[in-house]
Amino acid sequence: MEKRHAGKVAVISGAAAGIGRAFAVRLAKEGADVAIVDINDAGHTLNEVKATGAKAAAFRCDVAVPDDILRLGDDVEAAFGRCDMLINNAGVFPSRPFADIELEDWRRMLSINLDSVFLMSKRFVPGMRERKWGRVVNMASNSFGQVAPGLTHYIAAKGGVIGFTRALASELGPEGITVNAIAPGFTRTEGTLAREPNFRGLTSEQLYGILAERQAIPRPPTPEDMAGTLSYLVSSDADLITAQTFYVDGGLVRAS
Repeated sequence: MEKRHAGKVAVISGAAAGIGRAFAVRLAKEGADVAIVDINDAGHTLNEVKATGAKAAAFRCDVAVPDDILRLGDDVEAAFGRCDMLINNAGVFPSRPFADIELEDWRRMLSINLDSVFLMSKRFVPGMRERKWGRVVNMASNSFGQVAPGLTHYIAAKGGVIGFTRALASELGPEGITVNAIAPGFTRTEGTLAREPNFRGLTSEQLYGILAERQAIPRPPTPEDMAGTLSYLVSSDADLITAQTFYVDGGLVRAS
């Protein structure tokens, strides 16, 4: 595989499993060194990344805690010297009717899915500005484009991610830094497969099938689908692409 990211350092949150793990492995295969960030044990991802020959390290961090992120930044810089590519992938995805969402649920959702994007960017973007080059990729969701029921707090957070992406891109563009978002469909991962049936009683397997039937490309998205898009966005081929949200969902939003 072409080493298109050789010499670059990627920091990826939520990289212990699922889409984040696919991101880490793909960028490592293409030459990047990878800082694997997660609140859970990321040993499996770390082993996969090291098997590619890339330099890698795993860091435990709760991205909803500001002090954890400050400490993470220091640890990453001690291990790798810098961050060239920041991928804000960590997030949670509960389904609950609006009437059952409490303020505590709302604040937890925004702290993990939106506040963390702000905090991680605040910590790592200054170094990119000093070097006049950088890539920030935030994880949004195609649910913002189709507005599925039971996801009021989730969609609000991901809508905030899209708005933040566009606004930050406008500020950082003159400094050689691009900021984009990826909006996955309901992706087949360990996490989605392990989910309890949603509030309408639908299992993940049922949801995969229902959504795939509505897509232009009728199959569930995979983490590898997201990794290909990420690899492009952090490459020099995407030098003039910023402030964009890429829906990687087989055309589901088109059909909604």
